[in-house]
Amino acid sequence: MQLFYHPDISKKDEQIIFPKEESRHIHKVLRKSEGDILKITNGKGLIIDAEIVKADLKQCLAKIISSEMSPEPEYHLHLLVAPTKMNDRYEWFLEKATEIGIHEITPVICEHSERKVVKFDRFERILQSALKQSLHTRIPQLNEPLNFSEIITMDRFGDNKFIAHCEEGMEKKYLQELVAPKTEIVILIGPEGDFSLTEIEQALQNHWKPVSLGNSRLRTETAAIVACHTVALANEKVS
Repeated sequence: MQLFYHPDISKKDEQIIFPKEESRHIHKVLRKSEGDILKITNGKGLIIDAEIVKADLKQCLAKIISSEMSPEPEYHLHLLVAPTKMNDRYEWFLEKATEIGIHEITPVICEHSERKVVKFDRFERILQSALKQSLHTRIPQLNEPLNFSEIITMDRFGDNKFIAHCEEGMEKKYLQELVAPKTEIVILIGPEGDFSLTEIEQALQNHWKPVSLGNSRLRTETAAIVACHTVALANEKVS
């Protein structure tokens, strides 16, 4: 099945006009023509079946036949992940986390961060592509980067907030032992040089729970994927 993404559609719409780039993809690459049925999502849970009434390189037009809302997710995973030195590694994380299932992502700038500027527009395109590839109907919310000091004291996070760090000699439990299904979960993942000792202490003082992701020392993007999959698997077991 081919899934298309159109963020502006709603249940009230009767037709969909695709922009030039998507129209070209539909008509020339996929060779879709009048009468073909497209399945489309707005990334907010809405799924639409639409019939092409005009297939053109510059503008494809489709009339909506039916629509439905996909079920709300039973849990909410928010990963706060430091940008990696190499952009392509962070992009890999975004793609794979979307495929596995994630709901919110915030780049976090830490003391040891080697990259402090992110390509926000490109990251959005990565998420959209991964959404279509994985046939999900809800695109993750991508937030603007925040400094560690801003995040660590935020009141919006509940009790299930964790910091995954590699500092030795500090008591930690494995993430899978602490993940409660069907809850809101927030996990902090640090940069290549890990969090500083000061940052770890600040997190603990603000009631972030220290966790381990396993015995191996993982890259930032790998650690984020392990955390994402751990939470997804815990929720799959009870679904």
